[in-house]
Amino acid sequence: MKWQKSSYSTDAEGSNCIELAADRSEVRLRESERPDVVLVAGRGGLAALLGAVKGGLLDEL
Repeated sequence: MKWQKSSYSTDAEGSNCIELAADRSEVRLRESERPDVVLVAGRGGLAALLGAVKGGLLDEL
């Protein structure tokens, strides 16, 4: 899988970025300062999480 940086990452040194890699069945997320820690989720699970974040359902956490 090829890692891609978020277009919102503005750190010129590239050390404070969210990176994403995906294939047909799963999505992987990592933070560039800790590339050894990877969150792996199915596409449906990630879509549900993003929907909850965008919908404000996790604002109280």
